[in-house]
Amino acid sequence: MEQRPVCLSIGGSDSCGGAGIQVDLRVFEALSVQGCSAITALTAQNPDVIKSIQPSSIAHFTAELQAIFDYYNVVCVKVGMLYDQAHLEALIPFIQHIPLVVDPVLISSSGTFLFDEYTAKNAYAKLIPHATLWTPNLDEAAFFLGHTSHDAKQIAINLFNMFQTPVLLKGGHGDTQQLQDILCMAHDEVSIFEHPKQDISSEKLHGTGCRLASAIAAYIAHQHPVFTAIKKAHIWLQIDLESLQYSES
Repeated sequence: MEQRPVCLSIGGSDSCGGAGIQVDLRVFEALSVQGCSAITALTAQNPDVIKSIQPSSIAHFTAELQAIFDYYNVVCVKVGMLYDQAHLEALIPFIQHIPLVVDPVLISSSGTFLFDEYTAKNAYAKLIPHATLWTPNLDEAAFFLGHTSHDAKQIAINLFNMFQTPVLLKGGHGDTQQLQDILCMAHDEVSIFEHPKQDISSEKLHGTGCRLASAIAAYIAHQHPVFTAIKKAHIWLQIDLESLQYSES
């Protein structure tokens, strides 16, 4: 039996199972990747509200990472919720030479800030330059840039310029029926992935950004180039969302 590539998910535990570590591991399994995890925080939440967040200790988080890297040949890392600068800095020594997808989870779907907003920009400036790709949504883009704009292409270019790191600007928080994700691989290299907004409940939409980022990581783990991994991940996610839409009808 062919051994599956190993992908590590780093993030928060979502008690309702729709996002975070739980959904990442489900995506990895669906895409024939062996998933491992290192948990930064436990959350008590549902799709409408986060009631409590309890961070893991830095000692325990570091031990999780060490245990995984001591045993497994990790070929890609997907980073979600990091909680604070201390967890972010504890991670950096482990991911120096590994493909890395950073989903900068700063604000929950219910509007709760998931990282100290006063230190987030400086903290992520230490991590994102190590990334193969980072995947902010529109709200997170506005936070990093300090302003909003209707020109998504220019937003993506500005985000690339900020860290000189390929960026996929996720458009799922847009208010149009045809959504766009904008990939900027270089200052003058922009690609658009367009897809219809799925008519499903907020419960089923919860964690969509996590699923996209973890699917990209899974395809990178299967040795696809970044552009191909993103394209395949979009196709897979649309099929997955359509199946949820069908199950609700």
